[in-house]
Amino acid sequence: MTQPRSVLRLHPAHRDDIGDLTTRRPVPGPGLDQIDPFLFLNHHGPQIYAPGNAGLPFGPHPHRGFETVTFILDGELAHNDSGGGESIIKAGGIQWMTAGSGLIHAELSPAAFKRDGGPMEILQLWVNLPSRLKMTKPDYVGLQKSDIPTFTTENGVTVEPVSGDWLGVKAPIQSLIDIHLAVVRLPAGATFETPVAPGRNVFLYGVKGEVFVAGTPVPQWNLAALSDGDAVQITATTDAVVLLGHADPIGEPVFSHGPFVMNTRDEIIQAIQDYQSGKFGPPPRV
Repeated sequence: MTQPRSVLRLHPAHRDDIGDLTTRRPVPGPGLDQIDPFLFLNHHGPQIYAPGNAGLPFGPHPHRGFETVTFILDGELAHNDSGGGESIIKAGGIQWMTAGSGLIHAELSPAAFKRDGGPMEILQLWVNLPSRLKMTKPDYVGLQKSDIPTFTTENGVTVEPVSGDWLGVKAPIQSLIDIHLAVVRLPAGATFETPVAPGRNVFLYGVKGEVFVAGTPVPQWNLAALSDGDAVQITATTDAVVLLGHADPIGEPVFSHGPFVMNTRDEIIQAIQDYQSGKFGPPPRV
């Protein structure tokens, strides 16, 4: 018999717009530094951009020591980085970037989107790396919607596996530290249950609509901190979208400064010096 994880606390996303970009952030926030190894989530949108817009504001900037996973729920996102990674990912696709030892990237709206406008909604999740992997070689993978092995359960729940394994379906990305991530879309009244080994940390964020997790309501734009157990059970009261993940905690000190996430202050100072001296490579063209 499974032991579904219960909700310990809800962490509402804090509104923190970036210019005209609607932005909500549930972590880090009051009373929640991280759900190890999940460090940070920005929820941009949903919103409609008018024709002739300036697009997203994320010009060239550096990272070291972690990974970024970007879910393009609506709209388009152009990526360029100093390692040669380049793509335009459309709605339903994802970008998985391993900053590792150091990378400079730009995340901007394609020219057609700035010209024509349209709907936009993006989630960006930062995932930590353990000390043994912080200086790993940078990498980038961009996947379109057609690259993701989406499946639908018997009760109509649609699962979009991004990394790991979901109910026997292998996702296109097998991460460096066995992170399992998926977007789960539930019609009103449907229940989704998936096994999660005891001891792993669960990341559960309500993107849209309202769900109940083991009987406790989780409204949209809330991150739910869950107890231990061996399963996650979600029931939708409205049509709903949930970002769901799980991973073993790293259990190491986190010392972060802006775009760098390391273990010590000295490592942060070194990262800044390496970036300033050009060791991250040439800035990508935009």
